Amino acid sequence: MKEEEIKNKKKDGKKVRAHLLISGRVQGVAFRYYTQDIAQSCEIMGWVRNCWDGKVEIIVEGEEEKVKKLISWCYQGPGSAIVEKVGIEWEKYRGEFNSFGIRG
Repeated sequence: MKEEEIKNKKKDGKKVRAHLLISGRVQGVAFRYYTQDIAQSCEIMGWVRNCWDGKVEIIVEGEEEKVKKLISWCYQGPGSAIVEKVGIEWEKYRGEFNSFGIRG
């Protein structure tokens, strides 16, 4: 391997995928918009949406440390949110997204 390839390999962390369901007062408090801002600033891919049952659902892919940073934020959410539960299901990384967006 060339020296540059080795440096780039060290920069790239382990890629992971997580499926999150956030419960509580998480709709009508800009949860999706803040999630999108944080995901984009961390270069995380995937999407966020409101569910019919009042939860927020997130599918996220990216470097493990960055994904964990977003998940940590989800436990508090934006200032007016009241997060009661964050359900996390780790899935196999697929690399299917090239951006992070709001659905629904």
